Amino acid sequence: MPLVWAGSCQHTLTAPGAWGALAPFRTRSFRFLWPADLLTAWAMEMETLILGWYVLVETGSVVLLTLFGSLMYVGTLVSPVVGMLGDRLGLGRVLVGLRLVYACMAGVILVFAFIGKLHPTVVLCVAALAGVVRPSDIGMRSALISATLPAQHLVAALGISRTTQDSARICGALVGAGFMAAFGMTPAYFVIVSLYLLAAWMTWRAVARGSGSSGVLSTASPLHRPSPWREVSEGLLHAWRTPLLRAAMSVAALVNLTAFPLTMGLMPYTAKEVFHLDQRGLGWLVASFAFGALIGSLALSAWGRRLPQARVMLVASFMWYLCLAGFVLSVTVPVAMAMLVLAGMAQSLSMVSLSIVLLRTTEERFRGRIMGVRMLAIYTLPLGLMAAGALIPLAGYQTTGLLYVVIGLVLTLAIGAAWRHELLSRAALANVA
Repeated sequence: MPLVWAGSCQHTLTAPGAWGALAPFRTRSFRFLWPADLLTAWAMEMETLILGWYVLVETGSVVLLTLFGSLMYVGTLVSPVVGMLGDRLGLGRVLVGLRLVYACMAGVILVFAFIGKLHPTVVLCVAALAGVVRPSDIGMRSALISATLPAQHLVAALGISRTTQDSARICGALVGAGFMAAFGMTPAYFVIVSLYLLAAWMTWRAVARGSGSSGVLSTASPLHRPSPWREVSEGLLHAWRTPLLRAAMSVAALVNLTAFPLTMGLMPYTAKEVFHLDQRGLGWLVASFAFGALIGSLALSAWGRRLPQARVMLVASFMWYLCLAGFVLSVTVPVAMAMLVLAGMAQSLSMVSLSIVLLRTTEERFRGRIMGVRMLAIYTLPLGLMAAGALIPLAGYQTTGLLYVVIGLVLTLAIGAAWRHELLSRAALANVA
């Protein structure tokens, strides 16, 4: 097939005919970035599941389980700084560096497991260190995709990119739980470290000079460049002063506070204490939610360009909470799995639409910083997890879950009312197909 030189220095295939939802794969860098993101997501999901189960089994404490889940997201506080570095040094370089750090942190767990000295304290310490950089990965990969692909392929690309996380939660959950149960911690972590290293190499292939995407390695001239703190402040102020961005960030903060804790950090507790399942049962619950999310991502990549994204974000968030209410009230595992599939679909539609809204309406020079601010909204997730860990022993799992759902529903309606012109109007920029 012939090759052409695209504006962003990408080699793009120009085959005749309509590529449809697969159009992003015409761009060479995306054909490296997608498998790199997939490997990273698989490794992260396996790590989170294996270590969460390890902490719960070794300590028997839901408080320490939620502490572990919270530490994985402590780095949201520095995400704006990571976003600034992406704009300053190049999104590609920063993403490669992040993935090498993940490999190093997983290597520490591998060494302790190999010598038989692994302890929950070690796991919590490593989780805190890895958590400084892990939350920034999703924002950086989204910003890198928007910087390297043609604008008309952005919706499809973000939908396809989201499938890496969704498929990882399916396969990573099932493979990770089964592999750990069958072979133990050391072989499982050898696989995880290998996945991270391979992902870092493929990311470098996608953005290295001479592979057709040098423009994403260095995005600004060092001359007359403002101070790093000023660049971070500019990103925060831009998000705060733009009503649409402020509304989207509010949705992100809300769902991380009240929705994600029920299907992420608390899932080992739900599997073990509520449904009395083993490690493989936990994998099936996680995979159910991820399967629904995968369906939502594929649907959005195929038909997302025709949809009003801000409306989809808000309505899907509301439906997500209704599905979570069904999950919390479930008394049998099959019903719980069905509600998780529906919740996963709504979650994917909501969060992918949120990313599309942010990237479509943000100037290119701010994209790294804005996605860093979006990751800052994840800081409410550890807050929600820790609050749930304190409430469950006092009020019970079901009462705590329903409280989170009610808060989420009420505040979602409040966000829609407060920013109705930016989110609901047919003429709003974020709703233009």
